[in-house]
Amino acid sequence: MNQGRTVFAQFLDLVPRYRFEKIVDRYGGNYRVRSFSCLDQFICLAFAQLTYRESLRDIQCCLNALQQKLYHCGLRGTVARSTIADANEGRDWRIYADFAHVLIAQARRLYSGEDFGIELENSVYALDSTTIDLCLSLFPWANFRQTKAAIKMHTELDLRGSIPSFIQITDGKMHDVRFLDELFFESGAIYLMDRAYLDFERLFRIHRCGAFFVTRTKRNTTLRRIYSAEVDKSTGVQCDQLVALTGFYAQRDYPEKLRRVKYFDTEHEKMLNFLTNQFNLPPLAIAELYRSRWKVETFFKWIKQHLRIKSFYGTSPNAVKTQLWIAVSVYVLVAILKKRLDLDLPLYTMLQILSVSLFEKIPIRRAFTNGFYENLNSSSRIQLNLFDS
Repeated sequence: MNQGRTVFAQFLDLVPRYRFEKIVDRYGGNYRVRSFSCLDQFICLAFAQLTYRESLRDIQCCLNALQQKLYHCGLRGTVARSTIADANEGRDWRIYADFAHVLIAQARRLYSGEDFGIELENSVYALDSTTIDLCLSLFPWANFRQTKAAIKMHTELDLRGSIPSFIQITDGKMHDVRFLDELFFESGAIYLMDRAYLDFERLFRIHRCGAFFVTRTKRNTTLRRIYSAEVDKSTGVQCDQLVALTGFYAQRDYPEKLRRVKYFDTEHEKMLNFLTNQFNLPPLAIAELYRSRWKVETFFKWIKQHLRIKSFYGTSPNAVKTQLWIAVSVYVLVAILKKRLDLDLPLYTMLQILSVSLFEKIPIRRAFTNGFYENLNSSSRIQLNLFDS
């Protein structure tokens, strides 16, 4: 039952405080800290993400205007622009990275039975990266090009619920294919990736782990057809073949047979060549699986539009990574809230409602219903009679 607690305080109840403090202790985040703890820093930056604050001074002004309501949200330290800036510079960003992965594990359990459009028992992951452009004069450490700085967010997205299962943040020069070296592949899972990840040595490592991949071939990929299965070309599938690699290095790196599926996309009038080590699914299912890979592109578009990850509150690598990981944590917390409250609302709508109702003292469920907008004072019992009877 709500006892006059703000929506923001109820939202922060989703944060597992014990796990958070254990991670802070692991990295010594609160060592010799007197008044502004790692939890205070997390709350301030989570508030900034939810309410679209533009700068540290913006955060300071808004939170100090609500000073009387902050204690019950768990914010104990004094909020000052310089204090937040020092915390972003000095507190280890790995605290928030590890905590984000704790939240991700919770969210994935909640969304494990979610349907993503294809009836499969396998776990399905989409791999991709997005580039966040930065100013070279302010972020000289973010190597990308001679006249531009950037960082990359490499993501493994669980398609059940569109929850990122693993994220790595690097400078802009790191090639996408190197992200495969950081992953632990789940036996029986299916990994969807574009041509940037076409490296046969790394793909063979996926195969040896008992996992499956679906990717696209490049123009210079040479294959030898061994067998062709019958297909119904009216479905868009043009061929379903068992193939072997013919290049010397390709054969050495991937000595096993592969499956090639050609599919004609009538919407874009484009022929797509898929390469996979999954031989049991129908060829049309392979094409549909690859189509669902676009959910990772939608995820990147969503977080860039609705979270503060394109302009930063600090210029150091630590400050940038801290802000990115807290943004990911906020996204996952909203996804957890949606499942816990069993809401049939898009995450975008939930974020917009949270942004204007954080410090309302109402039950958090009610904030997402039409009842929140009712005028409770417009009752006939407080209406004066115009005429005496």
